[in-house]
Amino acid sequence: MLKDILRNGDSIVVPGSYDALSALVAAEAGFKAIYLSGFGVAGSLLGKPDIGLVTAEQMVNTIRYVVEASGNIPVIADGDNGYGGVSSVANLVHAYEEAGAQCIQIEDQVSPKRCGHMDNKEVVELDDAVSKIAASVQSRKSKDFLIMARTDSRATHGLNEALRRGEAFLKVGADILFIEAPASIEEMETIKKEFPETVLVANMVEEGKSPVLKVSELSEMGYQIVLRPISGLLAVAKTLKKSYSALLNDDEDAMRAISRLTFQEYNELVKLADYS
Repeated sequence: MLKDILRNGDSIVVPGSYDALSALVAAEAGFKAIYLSGFGVAGSLLGKPDIGLVTAEQMVNTIRYVVEASGNIPVIADGDNGYGGVSSVANLVHAYEEAGAQCIQIEDQVSPKRCGHMDNKEVVELDDAVSKIAASVQSRKSKDFLIMARTDSRATHGLNEALRRGEAFLKVGADILFIEAPASIEEMETIKKEFPETVLVANMVEEGKSPVLKVSELSEMGYQIVLRPISGLLAVAKTLKKSYSALLNDDEDAMRAISRLTFQEYNELVKLADYS
């Protein structure tokens, strides 16, 4: 259980997955938990940016595939802003828990939301945000299903407001605190000083708003969950661009230069022998 993994206080790297295959590869690699990224689902399922276009139903269906593919690896699932008001958040928690996720992330952005490292974000009023986190806590069937409360208010109102919201989320029962996009190491240190006993998330996004640090550095700083939500997605997208360009140009030399699994290795990955 994710709850047990976090209890020992060690920092864990949690890679972003976006479909069953990426979850399978992450599980095979040996990660202790997997993060189902809304950014990744928007890109892989819709071919669209992370600007609130993915529906709750699409996320729930993807969770089921990801949970099945990842085996016993706990899945943290992005719930965006809950896809509506308090009742929608309650329904979403039920659906995510039933689908097999072990943690839901709920944030305080308005609808439609935007990726946490994009510009022009907006957040709801504090009371509305707290109500959604409280509804998440009250709606879960088991306390083993964790609530990750995220605030994007650092970008809109400054760090002090983000700290204020974080404290309010914890007071209504959030298990994990995710203050999105601190702008410096000093801000990250301030967050930890403010919440010394809380499980904190460090979101490491390539070319994002926060400094990208090593896991050892984040561990020393006191961050337990180190998200790398889009690292795999960006690498896969680059490989697809190279591969399809080589195919279009009938460039076999370029194709051979692209790192890939062999046909046999792929079939071993997806466990073809189990179906024979």
